[in-house]
Amino acid sequence: MQSMNFSRRLFGRSRISPIGAALFVGAVLFTVNGHAQEREDAQQSTSPASMTGNAGTPTSVRELVEEAEQKNPQISAAYHGWQATRNVAKQASALPETQLSVQQFSVGSPRPFAGYSNSEFAYIGFGASQDIPYPGKRQLRAHVAEHEAESMEAQTDSVRRMVVGNLKIVYFQLAYIQQTLGILEKSDELLNQVQQAAQARYRVGQGNQQDVLKAQLQHTKLLQEIAHHHQQEGLLEAQIKQLLGRAQDSPDIVAETLRARSLSVSAPELLQKASQQNPDLRSKQASIRQQDIQVELAHKNFHPDFNVQYTYQHTNGDTRDYYMATFGIRLPNRGRQKAELAEAEQNQLRAQRELDSESQRVLSEVQQQFVRAKTAEERLKIYSDGLVPQSEATFRSALSAYQSTKQDFESLLSSFLDVLNLDLEYRSELVEHESALAELERLTGVGMP
Repeated sequence: MQSMNFSRRLFGRSRISPIGAALFVGAVLFTVNGHAQEREDAQQSTSPASMTGNAGTPTSVRELVEEAEQKNPQISAAYHGWQATRNVAKQASALPETQLSVQQFSVGSPRPFAGYSNSEFAYIGFGASQDIPYPGKRQLRAHVAEHEAESMEAQTDSVRRMVVGNLKIVYFQLAYIQQTLGILEKSDELLNQVQQAAQARYRVGQGNQQDVLKAQLQHTKLLQEIAHHHQQEGLLEAQIKQLLGRAQDSPDIVAETLRARSLSVSAPELLQKASQQNPDLRSKQASIRQQDIQVELAHKNFHPDFNVQYTYQHTNGDTRDYYMATFGIRLPNRGRQKAELAEAEQNQLRAQRELDSESQRVLSEVQQQFVRAKTAEERLKIYSDGLVPQSEATFRSALSAYQSTKQDFESLLSSFLDVLNLDLEYRSELVEHESALAELERLTGVGMP
């Protein structure tokens, strides 16, 4: 789970160390009483506004999607490629080029017009020639080109969905990084209060120097983690700007707080929508229709093509002019045509197998993403309704014991460790959930509210 890897990299391992928790104790001393209400809000938003560590107006993912659809160069290139293929059908259905010719026949000398005045064989002629394919060939070639354009249109939609899907996933990861970065920066502001509390207990003999040293050491480690978070934030923003076609030195992007959307569509409905609306499948289906027409055209190519010519020859005034019409038949090479037909039939079978393979891949991916989203949805409910409130209640109990000197500092950190870990895991699970929905939207074309 990519979002979980963020939290793991944040603290160097999958679970946060007691050193990592020390910094947050000061924050909890001021905020733990409101933590239950915050978790209710987190069912719709992953963090309160006070925990956001980025200045600037947040940009919604919908706004970025609209911008990407208009300005992403990959989408634009695919669109122009599709528009180019739309002009192929007209070319394929047109007659071959008409050929015009001028002839000059000399007698007695290679000089132009030699003998023209004294020989009845010298002449100047004008002609036109036109190749005419066998009836039906031009229409079939046009249909082949039309289905190629249909395939390209579906591929263009596939490129658009891929760019939008990647944009959403990176956006969700950026939101996670910025929100957890806000927690780190907020906690750093309270570090001095943690140190002062530890020093005060040490001076009156209720604490020890190790607590003070832990707070000081954590300050240095926190600076390292904040720097790492800033690095991840910069990398993700660079990816988003690339997808948007923005300059890399453009203003930074601030993500909105994530909101858990509901998956109200059943798996069978999603599978049906994918079968009908997935652009990769539509592209393969258009390719099958194209290959079907290609086989029909290969059969038609066994028929001959034709050629008509007309020539006018003007002689000197003592001889009558000549008029010549020619009708030609171009017989196909049957051996070559048999090979062409065999090739077309094999490509027809290949296209069908490619559709079967692509269908299996798409439907399998839809099912996997559905399971992923439903599992994340269930886990989010477990976190918000069970694990997080239970860990907060445990911490409050430990905090009361510590304030009455019935529990040491290390035990307090251990109890808070569960609160912090579960909070970050909840946020990470929300990224997982939203990423799965983004993939389902890409695969099926069904919008998730």
